[in-house]
Amino acid sequence: MTKKFVFLSILLMIGLFLSACGTPPAITVNNPAQIPQISASGSGLVHVVPDIAYVYIGVRSEGKTVADALKKNNQSAKDIKDALVAQNVAEKDIQTSSFNVYPQQYNAAGQAVPTFFVVENTVYVTIRNLDAIGTILDLVANTGANSINGVYFDLSNKDSAQEQARQMAIEEAKKQAEQIASLTGVKLGKLISINVYSSGAPYVMEGKGGGGTAMAGSSVPVSTGQMTITADASLVYEIVQ
Repeated sequence: MTKKFVFLSILLMIGLFLSACGTPPAITVNNPAQIPQISASGSGLVHVVPDIAYVYIGVRSEGKTVADALKKNNQSAKDIKDALVAQNVAEKDIQTSSFNVYPQQYNAAGQAVPTFFVVENTVYVTIRNLDAIGTILDLVANTGANSINGVYFDLSNKDSAQEQARQMAIEEAKKQAEQIASLTGVKLGKLISINVYSSGAPYVMEGKGGGGTAMAGSSVPVSTGQMTITADASLVYEIVQ
């Protein structure tokens, strides 16, 4: 009985061993060769002279009552608008951007004082005649504006400059790809992908101290300078043998 049990145990172990040593399942790997490529990039820069400006002009008034502060602010705001119109700024180019009324219980030094009220009125002005911008800034500062938050210069129509910058960027990227192919002894195939990015955001001239009154003088000197329109291009070509 004991010999039979041992014999059966040995047969069982041999069966398990043979089962463990069986052929494993086949594994298929799908890894096709990647198409050889050449990537190249280029940039284009075009310098232009701005022909338009944007400026935030504000009036801050204080009073013992809301009505008192509002009356002062309304008068100053009207005077500023009249001054802008007198300088040939169209009314459609004078747009209210913010209007705030709030109580104040502390003075500029942070000391507690009897409550007074503040009214703030800010307009967003488009100036299309840049030859007059110095005169306009000086005029509004002396008319009642006590906040001028930067002067933004821009180009009213960027289409031509952007087209030129894109052309420069693409040509530079193409030339770079051709040079790489020549140096490495390969040939360029079809164009696989292309990405082009353009930019030309307005740039700002800040007044000294950020305030309109600090900029004021007999005539505010303003230099429009130049702005840069940029474009970046990225090209990917297939390599052919």
